[in-house]
Amino acid sequence: MEIGIVGLPNVGKSTLFNAITKAGAECANYPFCTIEPNIGIVPVPDERLDKLAEIYHPEKVTHAIVKFVDIAGLVKGASKGEGLGNKFLSHIREVDAIVQVVRCFENSNIVHVDGSIDPVRDVETINLELIFADIEAVDKRREKAIKLARTNKKDQVQVDALDKLREALMQGKLASSVSLTDEEKESINDLFLLTSKPMMFVANVSEEQLKDVQNDENVKKLEEYAKSLNSKVIPLCVKVEEELASLSDEEEKEMLELYGIDKSGLDKLITESYDLLGLISYLTAGEPEVRAWTITKGTKAPGAAGKIHTDFERGFIKAEVIGYNELIECGSLVKAKEKGLVRIEGKDYVMQDGDVVLFRFNV
Repeated sequence: MEIGIVGLPNVGKSTLFNAITKAGAECANYPFCTIEPNIGIVPVPDERLDKLAEIYHPEKVTHAIVKFVDIAGLVKGASKGEGLGNKFLSHIREVDAIVQVVRCFENSNIVHVDGSIDPVRDVETINLELIFADIEAVDKRREKAIKLARTNKKDQVQVDALDKLREALMQGKLASSVSLTDEEKESINDLFLLTSKPMMFVANVSEEQLKDVQNDENVKKLEEYAKSLNSKVIPLCVKVEEELASLSDEEEKEMLELYGIDKSGLDKLITESYDLLGLISYLTAGEPEVRAWTITKGTKAPGAAGKIHTDFERGFIKAEVIGYNELIECGSLVKAKEKGLVRIEGKDYVMQDGDVVLFRFNV
């Protein structure tokens, strides 16, 4: 599962990517510094693993991961080939969700492509280019679907779906806002529309703004706009996050206290990105390893077992399950079993975030 980091040129995308991954992607004060996308894999912060490690003293602790892709800056007219144009859009098409980095800080030394700071305008610029690209994709598909629908009623379902999408897109709405039936969704699920992807925003603020970010006017405007899209905004100072990424745990704690925040913006971003993708973690714990396993929300126990090994799914018998909080309160699995808190779940059990599980199987 991949998350694309997008935005206008010079808003802090590559600097944010560097901070997230410590990968050292090139970063400079001119448009299109990033041409080919940089990719970084990062662990999802999860304090639950540390607590379980205190109980089990494992040889190894393994976090869930998220993959971030740093994509080149977009400019007005990208859907018509301006800037990196279609190349940029094709990179976005390949990711599963989008994080838009939006500049909310003033700095005369860093050029803004439109000459002034206006976060809502910047987001609308990007969304409009994505919408234009989606209209083109819908029109191409619709032309073929109309011809096929003359002889096949199933293709009429696709035409209906495309008509609904086109109407919304022409009104400047995102494809994600359109209500489609399950049958209609299935008919266009290979279209990979850019504006159908889950989306979230990073408000890149200055060090000064960070100290009172809740009352910052630019951040408030962006949050209000994001609300209309059912999206979230994570305010952070990319410059500070880059510095935090280079510090020891103790130094990081001191710096966070200096800014009056309890958790780095990056930790929040990575955690929220995991949620944006519709992912949760179930946990396994023992002396060899304490580990978070990634599954999509709604996964049943056999499917979750299959993440460990296909044999676990094929020969699934049952799952011994306890909630993380219950296990921590008991202090050990033995005590939890004595209290009758370990449940036996079958094939229809829908996994919950934080379930600590032992799968029983036979092949």
